[in-house]
Amino acid sequence: MNQNSLPQGYTSLLSIYETQKAIGLLKRLFEDKLAGALRLHRVSAPLFVSAASGLNDDLNGVERPVSFDINGVNDTAQVVHSLAKWKRLALKRYQFQVGEGLYTDMNAIRRDEELDYLHSAYVDQWDWEKVIRAEDRNVGYLQNTVRSIVGALADTQYFLRTVFPQLSVLPQMSTDIEFITAQELEDLYPSLTAKERENAFVKEHPTTFLMGIGGKLRSGKPHDGRAPDYDDWNLNGDLLVWDSVNGKVMELSSMGIRVDPESLDRQLTLAGCDSRRELPFHKMLLNGELPLTMGGGIGQSRVSMLLLGKAHIGEVQSSLWDEDNVKACEEAGVVLL
Repeated sequence: MNQNSLPQGYTSLLSIYETQKAIGLLKRLFEDKLAGALRLHRVSAPLFVSAASGLNDDLNGVERPVSFDINGVNDTAQVVHSLAKWKRLALKRYQFQVGEGLYTDMNAIRRDEELDYLHSAYVDQWDWEKVIRAEDRNVGYLQNTVRSIVGALADTQYFLRTVFPQLSVLPQMSTDIEFITAQELEDLYPSLTAKERENAFVKEHPTTFLMGIGGKLRSGKPHDGRAPDYDDWNLNGDLLVWDSVNGKVMELSSMGIRVDPESLDRQLTLAGCDSRRELPFHKMLLNGELPLTMGGGIGQSRVSMLLLGKAHIGEVQSSLWDEDNVKACEEAGVVLL
C-alpha cells in the first residue's frame, strides 16, 4: 500500500452521524451550484457498458476493467472506469445545444488501484460534459470553467461551516487559482518526480490547475498518463489543492476540452492506439459526427474529505480495504465506514 501513514494526533471534527449528514448536504449543495455555474442538467448514467463499443475509459491503458456476462446478451459488459466517452455520445443522443450540458453520479470499480488514504477500489464522481463551439477550444475558456468550479466548491464550503461551525478550523478554499503547465512545472523542479513537483508547488499555491497532461515533456516522459481518445492533451488539466490534514497535494478533478477529429487522429498515433480507429465511438468522432465538448470528473469522496477535514477516504465512503490500511487506521483512531 502506498502512503499509508496517517497524521499524528488526528481527531475527526465530526461524529459518524454528523459526517453522514454533512456528506448528504454537501452533495446537494455542490450539485446545484455546479449545475447553475456551467448550465448542466442531471441525467442517469450506466454502471457498465458494452466492451465492444469502445465507450469505456481506458485511463492509463493498463487498468483491467471488471468484466462479466449478462443472461441473454451476446456481449461482454464492463463496469465503467469513468464516463468520459459515454457522456459525449449522450450529448448527441439527447440533443443538447451549445453552452448546455449534463452531469451525473458516476460509480466505478477500479480493481487495480493501489489502496491508500486517498485511493479506493470504489470511485464516485460528479461526471459532467457540455457542448462548446469550435472557437471555445482554447486555454482561456478552459481556465474560466475551472474558476467556476472552484467558486462552486468555495461556496459549498462556506455554507457547510454555517451548519457545522467546527469545520471553521479548516483553511478556507482559495479561489486564487494558479495556472501552470506540466512543462513549466518540470522546468521549475527538474530533479523531482512528477508527484514531488506537485507537492512542492501546491504547498505554496494551495489551489492550482496543472495543464497539458498526457503528451511527452522535454524529459521524454509525460507528467502523467492520459488516454488518447477523450482529452486534448494541449487543453486539459488537473485541479490540485493542498490537503492541510495530511499535508499533501490532493487531486480533486481531471478535466479538459475533448479531442476533435484532428487531435484524436494525432494522439492515437502518438499513443500507438491506431487500432481504436475501427471502434464505433472513434469512427463517429473521426468523421465529425459528435459535438465538440469539454468535461471532467470531480471526486465526490475527495471533495468530502477536503471540506470535512478527513484523513482517510474510507471515512467518507464504504469500500473494502487491505490489512495494512485497516491496521494503520486502527492505530490512528480513524473509523472506516
